[in-house]
Amino acid sequence: MPSDELVYELRGRIRSGIDFGGSLSDEELMEKTEQVVFEWCESHPITVSEKVKLVKRLFHSFRGLDLLQPLMDDPDVSEIMINSHMELFVERHGVMARMPGAFESRERLEDLIQSIVSSVNRVVNESSPIVDARLKDGSRVHVVLPPVALKGPCVTIRKFPGEPMTMDQLIKLGALTEEAVHFLRGIVEAKYNIFISGGTGTGKTTFLNALSQFIPSDERIVTIEDSAELRINSVPNLVSMETRNANTEGKGEITIRDLIRASLRMRPNRIIVGEVRGAEALDMLQAMNTGHDGSISTGHANSCRDMISRLETMVLSGAELPLPVIRGQIGSAIDIMVHLSRFRDRTRKVSEISEVLGVENGEVQLSPLFVFREEGGRSGRIAGALERTGHSLRNTDKLRMAGKEVPDGRAG
Repeated sequence: MPSDELVYELRGRIRSGIDFGGSLSDEELMEKTEQVVFEWCESHPITVSEKVKLVKRLFHSFRGLDLLQPLMDDPDVSEIMINSHMELFVERHGVMARMPGAFESRERLEDLIQSIVSSVNRVVNESSPIVDARLKDGSRVHVVLPPVALKGPCVTIRKFPGEPMTMDQLIKLGALTEEAVHFLRGIVEAKYNIFISGGTGTGKTTFLNALSQFIPSDERIVTIEDSAELRINSVPNLVSMETRNANTEGKGEITIRDLIRASLRMRPNRIIVGEVRGAEALDMLQAMNTGHDGSISTGHANSCRDMISRLETMVLSGAELPLPVIRGQIGSAIDIMVHLSRFRDRTRKVSEISEVLGVENGEVQLSPLFVFREEGGRSGRIAGALERTGHSLRNTDKLRMAGKEVPDGRAG
C-alpha cells in the first residue's frame, strides 16, 4: 500500500500539471497519473504490482473515493467506519480492525462527503449535519458533521454484496434451517404480514431481500425506504420510493409517512417498508389492515416481544390513541414476527419466528413457532439450531385460501 505522504506528494504534481477548469476525461486523467508515477519510479524503483496500486490510489483520489476505494472494491469488507480524517476502521467477516492510513486533511474528507451526498441529491452542512445517502453500488452511507461530531466528520458505510443473498445461501451459513425456510416460503406466498426485528448489524435488510424472493412474480410491489437498499429482482412490477430531506429553506421534505400514503393510491399487492423508526409505524399498520396482505417491514429491537413494545411507542409518538387501540392495530395487522440476532461469535442467525395471536387480557400475544437452541460450541463458535417449539400455526385461513393445507402447522 503506498504511503500517505507519497500519495499527497504525487497528487500535488498531478494537480499542478492539469487544468481542472476544463472537461478532463477519465482517460486523460489516467494518462497524466501514469506519467507522473513513471517519472517518479525512475529514481524510486518499485515492483509492477506496487506501481499499479499507486496509479489506482492516485486516480481514485481524484475520481473515486480516495482512500476508501480499495476498501469498497474488497468483497471481504462489510463496513467502513470513519471517526475523523485520521481514524478509520473496517469490518471483515465480522471482525473490526483499525486501518492504517488517513486522509490528507479534514478538508479532503469533507470534499469527499459533499461529492457523495450531492450525487444523490442530498444536502449536509452545519445547519443540517446528519444525512443518510447511498452510493451507486447500493452501499448505505451515514454522515455526521461537526459540531455534532466532536472529532470531525464521521462517516459510516454499510456495504452490500453484489447480488442479494438467497435463502439457500443463508441456510449454508447456518442462519436458519431448511424447515424454517419451507415455512417462511409458504407464509410469504400466502400473503401473511411479516415484521422482521433485530439489532444493528444483524442482517435485517439482507434477510428481507432473501425473503422477498418468495413473492410471486405476477404481483405489484411498492418499496419505501429512507435510503434505497432493497434489491428485489424477482418481481418485474416494482415501484421503489425513497424519502427526501428538506431543502436549505426547510421545504420539500418527503417522509416515510408521505410515501406510505402515496403508495396506497398505486394499487400495490404488497407494501414493503424498509424500516420503521417513528410515527410512520401507524401508517404501516393501517396499510396492513386495509387489504394489503403480504406486506413486510423491519425495525430495531432485542426480541419479538420488545419489538411489540417499540411499535406501541412509535405509534404513540405520532398519534393520541389509547394503548388498547394501538395494541389492537398491532395484533390484527401483523401475522408473523421474525427476530434476527448477532451472536458472540459474530454470526448472524434467525433466533425466533413467532405468530401474533391478537390481543388477550390487554396484551398482544405471541406464540413462538421456531426458537434457536444453543448447544455450546468449540473454539468460540456457537453450536445449535433453529428448532420447532411444538406450537402449531393457529391462523391458517390465509394458507387455506392460497390452497395450502397445514394440518401440523407447517407451511406446505
